[in-house]
Parts: sequence; C-alpha cells; structure tokens
Amino acid sequence: MKSMRKLTHSVIPSVIATAVMFSPAVFADEWKYVMEEGLSDPQGLYAVKFKEEIEKNSDHTIKIYPVGTLGESADAMEQTQAGLLQFIDQSPGFTGAMIPEAEAFLVPYLQPTDPKVVREFFKKGKAVNEMFHEIYREHGLELLAIFPEGEQVVTTMEEFRNPEDLEGMKIRTMTSPLLLETYKAFGASPIAMSWGELIGALKTNMVDGQENPTIWIEAYGLDELTKVLTYTGHGQYTTAVMANSDFYDDLNRKDKQLIQSATAVAHSYILDEVVKMDEIGLNKIKETNPGYKIVRLTEAERAVFKQRAVAVEQKYIDKAGKRGAAIIKQMRKDIAAAM
Repeated sequence: MKSMRKLTHSVIPSVIATAVMFSPAVFADEWKYVMEEGLSDPQGLYAVKFKEEIEKNSDHTIKIYPVGTLGESADAMEQTQAGLLQFIDQSPGFTGAMIPEAEAFLVPYLQPTDPKVVREFFKKGKAVNEMFHEIYREHGLELLAIFPEGEQVVTTMEEFRNPEDLEGMKIRTMTSPLLLETYKAFGASPIAMSWGELIGALKTNMVDGQENPTIWIEAYGLDELTKVLTYTGHGQYTTAVMANSDFYDDLNRKDKQLIQSATAVAHSYILDEVVKMDEIGLNKIKETNPGYKIVRLTEAERAVFKQRAVAVEQKYIDKAGKRGAAIIKQMRKDIAAAM
C-alpha cells in the first residue's frame, strides 16, 4: 500500500502538469486583424464587436490594426494572404482588381438604398451569403461577412445634375477598375488613388471630388474640402471580412464555431449601426457646415445615369464571366425578395 501511495503521489502531479500543458489557456493565441478604417468607423465598430465576442468566449485575443498601421490596402492584403495576419476587412473597391467577381457590389444602380431593404439583402441574400465563398477561397481567403457602410454620395466643388455637368471633373475613386469605368460612363475624369492620398489631393486640387458614405465625409472633414454633396442613388459602400484560409482550416472545430458565432453577432450589430451612423453623419454635416449644398437627384435625373450604368454592368460581366453574370442575376432576385 505504501508503494502504491508513492506511485499515486508521483503520477498525479505528472497528470495535472500534462492536463495544464494541453489546456486551451496554454494554447491561447493572439490573432491579428487589419482593416482600412479607424476604430470609430464602421469597420472599426465591427472589429471591436468581433474582438469582444472572441475574447468573451475563449482564451484567444484579437489585436486590431486600424488604417495605415500596416501600410496601404495592398500591403495588408499581401500580409494576410501570406499568413502574417489572420483577419482582414477590405472593400471590393480595393480587392476588385484581384477578385473581379467582387466588383458586383460596385455595379452602379444595382444595390438598394432603402435601409430596410439593404439590411434584408445583406442579412439573407443568397448572393451575399453563399455565392462568394468559393471565389474568395481561390485567393487563399475564407469569407466571413459582407456588410454595407452606408449609401455612396458624391462630394464635388461644383454642382452636377447630368453627365455633361461632370465632364472634366477629376473624381477620386478606390483602385477598382470598375469604379474607373463607372465615372467615365458618368462623364467624369476618374483618378484611382488610396485613401491616404485623398485629403492631400483635395487640398491641392489634384482631384475635384470623391465618393463615400456621409459618416466618412463628416468624420474626416471632406465636406470642408468640397462645396456640394450629391445623392445619386447609385449604390452602397460595401466591405468584406475575411480570414486567411490556411489559418482557418487549421483551427479545431470549436475555434471555427467561435469565429462563425462572433461573425454572426458582429454582422447583426453593424447592419443596424451603419444606418444610425449614416444619419448621424448627414445631420452633423448640416449642423457644422450649414452653407454646404446638399443635392438629391430627381428620378428623371437619375434615369440618365442609370442608362449609362448599363454599359458598366456589361463591362463587369465581360470581366467576371459566367460567375459574375450569375451573381448579378441572383442579387436582383435577392433585392426583389428583400423588397
């Protein structure tokens, strides 16, 4: 009995040590998450909510890298695809050159602008929630969520009501080939550049205008650098949250469920939040810049731009092929169902 007790006493510490060694706490990881915006912007709010859910329900931690901390958008994507970062939030406006099918979200006058329809479309739409996953996988990315950040509006130095008014105007766009085609079709002279260059370009008259949701325009003082804000009704600013696919595939089932659960919570949260933020942005612009001209194109005025948008949609289909055409078709079905 004495020898058994000795054996028991010697084995138990080893068993405990082994259990501790292989407990989740010891293997807790810090996951890196990069985005194109600041912590108070839509991407930042989504990231913080995602981080809260991960850390509340596991021993893992999330380190968030806001805009500019790891270079420009292209740099961040390269680091994510290389596995140096685990998560990235990036708009199709930047990923479009790499993933042409994602530029469906940039086709003008395709997406809805009514907040209730927008929410339903992004929450339940088959195109958004099913059709893109395989496509992103081909580029080493696990697509987690796609969400809107608000209706795109155009800020310029001069008022415009038709494509002729836009002639010669230098409009900054993200580095998306389709956005360049859009503003060419609209009559302007588009210039693709990164977000980091935009404010300097407006200050030095390198560009005459740009497009963004009102929350961004107000937060970064873009209304102070232009004279007119125009609602053209041509679409939503959309972004996508992704994980490095190798990282995701190597996770155990529990951690995959953890990420999917955090994604669902953050997605529902941000769909409601962006509607409030968009309204807040517009109200703050009116309050702090009362002389700023705000224009909403009439249906007749929009009709001219919609007619020109048909050629842009065809360019998208020419580039994205059959898969792109199928996505556009399904998006229209999803919008009809959401309405």
